[in-house]
Amino acid sequence: MSHLGRLPRYFCMIRKLKPSDGRWSRRSNAWEAISQKMSKIVERTLDFIELFANQRRPLSLSEMARHLNIPLSSCHDLVHALQGRGYIYELGSRAGFYPTRRLFDLATTIASADPVLQNAEARLSSLRDEVQESVVLIKAIGRRLTYLLSLVTSHALRYQVSVGTEVRSLHATSAGKAYLASLPTAELDEILNGQALAPLTPRTQTVPSALRKELVKSNAKGWFLNAEESVEGLTTISSRFERNNELYIVTVAGPTARMEQKQEEVGTALIAACRDLAAR
Repeated sequence: MSHLGRLPRYFCMIRKLKPSDGRWSRRSNAWEAISQKMSKIVERTLDFIELFANQRRPLSLSEMARHLNIPLSSCHDLVHALQGRGYIYELGSRAGFYPTRRLFDLATTIASADPVLQNAEARLSSLRDEVQESVVLIKAIGRRLTYLLSLVTSHALRYQVSVGTEVRSLHATSAGKAYLASLPTAELDEILNGQALAPLTPRTQTVPSALRKELVKSNAKGWFLNAEESVEGLTTISSRFERNNELYIVTVAGPTARMEQKQEEVGTALIAACRDLAAR
């Protein structure tokens, strides 16, 4: 039986392990084991999909197993399950396997119905055209900042990120600063005092007291600046808004040579865009 085929059985077992009585404590180890097994199956399936995105060529079972560092039998189970659902096909005997367009079609359908992007994409496209720089939309998930949307400018030299990846630093990026300035004082102190502020470039602010002062000043303006603090030659400006009590951040990014002459203009445009998005 394939790994994916075992999932319904695991869900049934989980339902039986709900903490309805005192026996829960004796079953917690079983719950943890099942949960870890399910996580492993999901992780392995996602690794499998990302493998083809990285390799961009047909792969044999042995190649997949080697790249994923999993047993050949487990790889066979996974391929068999995905092949049965139409997500992958075999090109021919000894010619390898490759994903079908089914995954792309499903992803396109899902993305087209994203309620946040439906509201934000047109406004952020307008912002990109207004400031003539790349624009990204970021969602705060706990203390992780995840890119949801990336709209690139037409300039040959431009900033681009991969959707689904995370902002690399809280203290050295404009998006991170926008997030930090939104936190209660106690939580901000916990972050700034809990670990050293590692420098990413010679211009990274690594002194907590100085960063606090910068956050207060930037919060009053409504936008936050990263002038080559995370990547040399790159300047980013960010502002934030809330929707359904969730925090979102919009960042404009471009080469310092272009951005340093229009920081105020970009900041003003960002504030207007975030105000519009918060009202939708």
